[in-house]
Amino acid sequence: MTDELALTIDHITLSVADIGRAKAFYEKALAPAGLDLVAELTPEVTGGVHFVAFGKGRKGNLWLAAKGQQTPTTHFCFRVASRAAVRAFHEAALAAGGTDNGAPGIREMYHPEYYAAFVTDPEGHNVECVTFDLAD
Repeated sequence: MTDELALTIDHITLSVADIGRAKAFYEKALAPAGLDLVAELTPEVTGGVHFVAFGKGRKGNLWLAAKGQQTPTTHFCFRVASRAAVRAFHEAALAAGGTDNGAPGIREMYHPEYYAAFVTDPEGHNVECVTFDLAD
């Protein structure tokens, strides 16, 4: 892998209006990307805000905060290992209540090997999974 593909963001937090609905969506949508629910912090623990986190092991990469619908919405992307995982994410996210925002496929305008799929989550955020793996 080249250095241009190695940069990563540690974590992101999104504000959501319905933490239960968002939690249920992301539990299903992110499973094909290998991300699980790794933390849930109640308002009693945090001093007022309900948080849930998705990631690997004990590390939360995507945090959801019950602070109301975020405006404007945002776009974020998870890198996965294979094109099959991109397709599985897209299918799972649609089944979980997301809306198609770009079927799995090559997006050459971004990078010659950029294979991605996009969905809009129930809160309006644009969620993407991408791989640079050439195998189909």
